[in-house]
Amino acid sequence: MIRRLTLTLALLLGAALPACVLAQDTAPAPAPAPPSAAPTEATPETTPPASEAENASLELVRKGDDGQERRIRIVRTGTSDETGIFTICGRQDDEPEDAPSLAVFSETGPGGVRITIDKNVIRVPLALVTQRQGENGEGGDGRVEASAGTARFLDEVPPGKTDRLSRCAVEATPKPTPDTVLVTQGKTELKGKQLVYDESDGIARIDGPISFTRPSEDGALTGTSERIEVNVDEEQTVLVGNVVLNSKGGRVSKAARVEYDDQANTARLIGTPEQPAESVQGGDVLRAQELLYDLDRNEVVARAGEGGTITGTFQDGEESGSSPGSGTATPAPVTPPPTP
Repeated sequence: MIRRLTLTLALLLGAALPACVLAQDTAPAPAPAPPSAAPTEATPETTPPASEAENASLELVRKGDDGQERRIRIVRTGTSDETGIFTICGRQDDEPEDAPSLAVFSETGPGGVRITIDKNVIRVPLALVTQRQGENGEGGDGRVEASAGTARFLDEVPPGKTDRLSRCAVEATPKPTPDTVLVTQGKTELKGKQLVYDESDGIARIDGPISFTRPSEDGALTGTSERIEVNVDEEQTVLVGNVVLNSKGGRVSKAARVEYDDQANTARLIGTPEQPAESVQGGDVLRAQELLYDLDRNEVVARAGEGGTITGTFQDGEESGSSPGSGTATPAPVTPPPTP
């Protein structure tokens, strides 16, 4: 028999807030206990806006090769049963003792489900979070699948269904849709279609098409890419696949990959020997294996890898292998770029 209970979850800040979950005659595995270690400094938000209430939350805890713990925090910001649900579906009787838990977060209100990964705050309508047990019975790492979609409680277990959520009388319906995964990093706003994080490599991938904008007094920086990759261990956000940046003054910059850091005001455009990174403004064209772009000053510095070249075509029409150029497109000394 399935019955709903009110479970009081101990949140990380010490507050206890009610959340509706499902229970069976055999009690499911307990919700992962909040880790005792304090959140890392990379967490961009510590206090939710006054218009939001943290109804339910959990953290995936990843221990890197450097021994440091890094956390992915998932929060349902709403409290109304009309706008969403939160539930943890624990281990079933016929599953191994160490079977992971499966949490469902859904919220159609303006705050959505908030996921914090490194410097990025991500909002989505639906998130399914698989979490394995960590050391000492605390919550460990796992998997996050997030997109548009809805979730609801069922009155009874659907006949013939054997998946975990159905056996817990929960239905989740992901509907990946462009521009519904909203990412904020500092002043930069990005939009994508679907987020998937997996502990196997510690990378959160946001599928595109990706569009983004960064406001400025002199005009916004806008752009597109095929996807975003957030490397949790390296604490690095990378735009991947046919990246195009359009900035004030008509500058258009292109690269296969761009390491993006809003806080440092930099974008590192990374090309290949066959397809170098490129930045064009007016009659100035600068190409190199690596371009370092100052987002605030709209300046580009070129760097070449070992054995690589820097080429440029400038307003006087002359082409140079290492010409200093003019204005804001400047080749730099040839030094090997850091390994991506």
